[in-house]
Amino acid sequence: MRGKLDLDPVLVARARELARRAGQPVVDLARSHTTVSVERAVLRLAGVTGADPDGIPWVNRLVDAVVADVGLGHGVAVPVFDALAREQISDVTLLAQKAAAGSVRFTQPAPKAATAARKAARKAVGAGIRSIDRRRAERDRLVKRYGDPAQRPWIYLIVATGDIYEDIPQAQAAARAGADVIAVIRSTGQSLLDYVPEGATREGFAGTYATQENFRLMRAALDETSKELGRYVRLTNYASGLCMPEMATLAGLERLDMMLNDSMYGILFRDINPIRTFVDQRFSRQVHARAGIIINTGEDNYLTTADAVDEAHTVTVSQLLNEFFAHEAGLADWQLGLGHAFEINPDLPESFRLELAHALLARELFPDAPLKWMPPTKHMTGDVFRGNLLDGFFNLVGTMTGQGILLVGMMTEAVVTPWLSDRDIALQNVRYVLGAAGGLHEDFVPAPGGFIQQRANRVLGEALDLLERIGDQSLLTAIAEGTFGIMKRPADRGKGLAGVAAHDTDYYNPATEILEGDRA
Repeated sequence: MRGKLDLDPVLVARARELARRAGQPVVDLARSHTTVSVERAVLRLAGVTGADPDGIPWVNRLVDAVVADVGLGHGVAVPVFDALAREQISDVTLLAQKAAAGSVRFTQPAPKAATAARKAARKAVGAGIRSIDRRRAERDRLVKRYGDPAQRPWIYLIVATGDIYEDIPQAQAAARAGADVIAVIRSTGQSLLDYVPEGATREGFAGTYATQENFRLMRAALDETSKELGRYVRLTNYASGLCMPEMATLAGLERLDMMLNDSMYGILFRDINPIRTFVDQRFSRQVHARAGIIINTGEDNYLTTADAVDEAHTVTVSQLLNEFFAHEAGLADWQLGLGHAFEINPDLPESFRLELAHALLARELFPDAPLKWMPPTKHMTGDVFRGNLLDGFFNLVGTMTGQGILLVGMMTEAVVTPWLSDRDIALQNVRYVLGAAGGLHEDFVPAPGGFIQQRANRVLGEALDLLERIGDQSLLTAIAEGTFGIMKRPADRGKGLAGVAAHDTDYYNPATEILEGDRA
């Protein structure tokens, strides 16, 4: 069956093959390199916790000490667990403290000692991964007990006070008002920190710091609200930036349900080195796959810097690449919250029909993915009446095209930080549209050969052309030339490049071994 858009299945299959061809060299690169954040995530799974008096996590101090003595290319697991045996220490955090004080040296051990260190590292990291497994099973039990929302799309709402103790009551109030997914926006600039802050925080700017304790506090609060409401309320945060693997690990340990985790967002919009990002995202997605976490990708951001009509095909190309990278890392279709957005200039003739075409194209290309549909921001003007109407149109497209996750748009979006009253009005808008037209996707069928079908097929054709060009030159070259979001990001530049290393012949990572072998 060719679906509502009459897409040619041969062209769709060709698009996926081209995405594989473009993406495979990047996967090969990721499989042959490591980063400081990947290695820190390994040690977090092995049990390293806490921070020094200056707030620098012990895991950072430990990795830095290992790198100073033996480099990064071997991985940190073997030098760390060899040192534990030599120093007769059983606590990895205590070893980190001693290493920070300069009282422990690290080496690449002889073969017999290296074998023992690998065995000990795998045992310790396996215990961490089993903790993630238990949290996933716990989620399954709670969803079975409390139930999922009756309607689709799930209503996704943001809280962003900067103070976790203010976020919690706002999140609970939002859930009571109808939100199914609560996203805690991360403090501005945290993606550029090469460490994860510790503890509960109250001083974030335009968002709240993502920390393990903040994850724990919010998850516990929403569990209380889930019990109260009789439906499981999901929690979202960020696995992006320079600490992507660690964020994914902490999310798995604290039972978060969704994480923003795009393959190229950090490259394009935070100027993080492309190789660093692709290595980190592969490991983070392996953890997400194991934890049963739904990822949210960031294609909507391209349309805030590039024209939403002229560059619509770049969104489709990125979705196809994100799908390939996700599947390769072990994620299932139900975990792919592929992003797209309602960002066409509303003054453009037929803008609503164009939005329908683009949204339906994503829906038909990825029929089993819980697509994440993002509201208008670029063309919000401060006119709250016009903004609320635009959000109503956005909500209507979401229902007509069967989106899976609908981020609640605010009439003051991109103008000021929304008030609680703005969120209440926005939720009323969503509830009205879903209540009045929630099943409209069953009836909505574009005219055969009409405007919507023609537009969708044109975008698919342009996506195929772009994928052909990327395959001929390489994805890293395409990124360097500004193909996505008009940002030019060369592979030999960007933040975090110093924290990348090619694998030495004896590189060992017990977490990857377990995650790829599907056993702990």
